[in-house]
Amino acid sequence: MNQHAPSQPIGIFDSGIGGLTVADAIVKHLPKENIVYFGDTAHLPYGDKSASTIQAYSVKIAHMLLQQQCKLILIACNSASAAAFELVREYIASKAIVMNVIDPVILLLRDHYPNKNIGLIGTRQTVNSNVYKKKIDDLNRGIQVTSLATNLLASAIEEFGNGKAIDGVLEEYLSHPTLKNLDALVLACTHYPIVKTKIAHYFDHSMEIIDPSDTVAKAVKAHLADANLLNVGGPGMKRFYVSDYTESFATGTKIFFDEKITLEHYPLWE
Repeated sequence: MNQHAPSQPIGIFDSGIGGLTVADAIVKHLPKENIVYFGDTAHLPYGDKSASTIQAYSVKIAHMLLQQQCKLILIACNSASAAAFELVREYIASKAIVMNVIDPVILLLRDHYPNKNIGLIGTRQTVNSNVYKKKIDDLNRGIQVTSLATNLLASAIEEFGNGKAIDGVLEEYLSHPTLKNLDALVLACTHYPIVKTKIAHYFDHSMEIIDPSDTVAKAVKAHLADANLLNVGGPGMKRFYVSDYTESFATGTKIFFDEKITLEHYPLWE
């Protein structure tokens, strides 16, 4: 990794505004880092796409982030992390560090939740891939996992944010019997932390809600530190690209980042 310089940006991508929850945490933990964010708004949500389709999008975006000289590329989407991480890492080779949002959560569960009953909500793609269950079973730490595909939730959050219209959708999913008697619930979609307080409130704060944003941000920091690539004197510049201009993305960036954000339209397939 010696060919990289600390001043090069961190690349982050997701299908829409979900990855902004992770980008926000990265900015808090690494305020000097330059960030390039790509929201593939033309193709959201990823959760109901086939693995091969998500792989095609992910490689294309990774290529674009490489062109932006990114030293680390974070797949800030659980569906893409499940379907495309290995392929993207192979494609990028030694040109950049590649990370996903799943592995840091697995390590958190290993260290802090042995012998616990863990619930997980995510897209159909993430849940059906069984990636969390396989990795958790491999830990051999007595952790029981119950997963529920909450497939319309990411699109609803993309549309309504944390507004009142989301309450009915949450009620429908969270009342599912599989989410009873759990010690903790993993929000296995980067959109879900946007409604984390509503989820905690629904369960009357009786179980821990695991929002991976901070955990992932700390893992990014550790990876960069290991590679001697932490940017300690940077201006902390942020560039946002979208494959299709959407009102929700523009609103989302305003919610997460106080400063004036310019969205650049970057059509992926033209």
